[in-house]
Parts: sequence; structure tokens; C-alpha cells
Amino acid sequence: MSPRKFTLLSIAVLCLLGLARRSSAACDPDGDVQFLCGPVSPEDLVAIPQSPWIIVSSMEDEGHLYLADIRDHTSTIAFPTPSSTSRHDTSTYGSCPGQETSRFRPHGLSLRAGADGTHILYVVRHGAREAVEVFEVDAGGSTPTLTWVGCVVAPEGVGLNSVAALPGGGFAVTNFQIAGGEVWEWQPSAGWAMVPGSETSGPNGLVASPDGNWFYIGGWGTESLIRLSRGQTPVQKDVVKVGFHVDNVRWSPDGSLLAAGHTGSSIAVIGGCISGGSCDGVTSKVAEIDPKELTAQQIVSYPSNDLVILGTVAIRVGEEIWLGGIGGSNRIARFTVPVP
Repeated sequence: MSPRKFTLLSIAVLCLLGLARRSSAACDPDGDVQFLCGPVSPEDLVAIPQSPWIIVSSMEDEGHLYLADIRDHTSTIAFPTPSSTSRHDTSTYGSCPGQETSRFRPHGLSLRAGADGTHILYVVRHGAREAVEVFEVDAGGSTPTLTWVGCVVAPEGVGLNSVAALPGGGFAVTNFQIAGGEVWEWQPSAGWAMVPGSETSGPNGLVASPDGNWFYIGGWGTESLIRLSRGQTPVQKDVVKVGFHVDNVRWSPDGSLLAAGHTGSSIAVIGGCISGGSCDGVTSKVAEIDPKELTAQQIVSYPSNDLVILGTVAIRVGEEIWLGGIGGSNRIARFTVPVP
């Protein structure tokens, strides 16, 4: 959810400015639901390939990136830290004004897998600037390290939300506007361009197919998952309804998609839940989607409480679905959902 414009109640502003910390119980299970505790408002999650580590974007205070360990369910801050390193790649990110660690406010994440445990991480960043920050991730040691290598400042008037790596060294982002937002693409040689046919109400989560021929967009305003062709004329656009406001979208190891989000009786009720009011009737949801057939099956439904206030992202970790969210709680929920 973006810090830009919003109709009725500004959920976007509440996400970034209204993150009042909730009182939290110890990291005990809630029935069958387990937790990983630590990161406050863990809005997005992305797995580091061939490793036991998950990168978490936490919107607490100034904002941090965390590393979560799937083996013992602990977490530690990865950026910024006193030992954080940087190496500005001016050949690729020459227009970036330089590193800025204050008011980091990380949001959407995407990882470009590389060889020998070295990957590229793209991070949507608010706060001091509206930009995609780029890091090199070295997962070759006992604990991964992040080195800042550049940034791409957002086009004027665009409120970044999610980011997805693309072939050619570029990436795409969503501009979350309920009245009508869209997807933008950035390539090193061409800069920014709006993606044709991507206009929709509240485009939120975003991933691309491995070959870069398709976008899969979380339609927050339309309660749907949108499949949009990339680089095709005419543009092909298909939609599957999921019955809740889709926030982030993530690939599963089996090639399916996980769409996570939430539902409530109205947008105002959802906004009030985020800001610390009543969450009655608000529920976090996860659906598993076949990207070819565009069929959806709900696999998680968890009513909002002080433990998980508003779900925004889901990833598969073995036999579990990990659910991150916003609103100020300090945990990631872990649901046992066996692989079919």
C-alpha cells in the first residue's frame, strides 16, 4: 500500500505513518498457528534460494530489512546496521544520488537469483525518498550479507508499492491508486515507461513469469489476480476473482501463485483496523492460484487480532504458509498447509 493518494480513508498513509505498536503477548502459538516473532509490521517476505533464510521488510520506526531463519525461527536486522556496506554501481545506477540510510521505510521486495549464492535484491523504499533501492546479497557465508549498490528514484507523482525483477537487468513496480493506478517498468538503457494495459483500481502486489512474458498483479481494488501480457500486441489481460483485497503475490516452489490480502465490510473498516481501532469482521486471507488455468482456491483464513492485524504477504516454507502483515504486530504467522 502506497503513501500517496487514497479515496475515503487513506490506508496508504495509515500503513506508513499510523503504525502504532500493539501490545503483544509472548511468542506462544494461537491454537494450531505458530509464529516467528521479532520484525514489526513485516509487510513483505522473499526467500533466498538454496538457503534457510527469508528477507523481511519491516516498517517499524525508521524501517529495517530483517533476516529470518527457517531452522530456529529467529530473526536479526540485516540493514541498516553499523556494519552495513555500500558499493555504488554508477554504470547501472548513475542517476542515483547516493546511499541514504535514514528514514528507510522498506516496502515491496523482489530477488533476482544469481550464481554461487550471490543475488540482487530490489526494495521499494519510502521515507527519505520514493525509490527502488538495490542490494547485492551474498548468501555464501553462515549468514547472508547485504551490500547497497544503487537506487532508481520513482517517476514524479508515482507512489511505489511492489517490485518485480525482469529480464535485462530491469524491474517493474506498481503505482497503488484506488481511483486508477498502473504498472511501470524500468530498464537500465531506457529508464521508466508505463506498461500498456496495466491500468486498474489499486494495483498492489506484482510478480513476473520467469521468461518475462507475463505480469501477475494483485488487484486490491478489484479483489482479483490479474494476468497481463508483457511485450505483446494486442495486450492480453485475464482476471480471476479471489474474494478479498489482494496485497502481495508470490511464486511457490511448485509453480503456483500465492495471493495474500484481507477482507472487511468496507474500506473504512479496514483502514480503522490498521490505525488501531476495531478489527471486527476483518480477516487475513491467502489463496493458491494456478497461473495457467487462472483458478483460485482459498487456503488460509485468519481473523484479525493483536497477533496478526492485517495480512499482506504469504510464502511457502516447506509444509507451512508464512503470513506477514502490517498494523504494528511483531510477528509472522505460520500455518501448516501441506503441499498437495
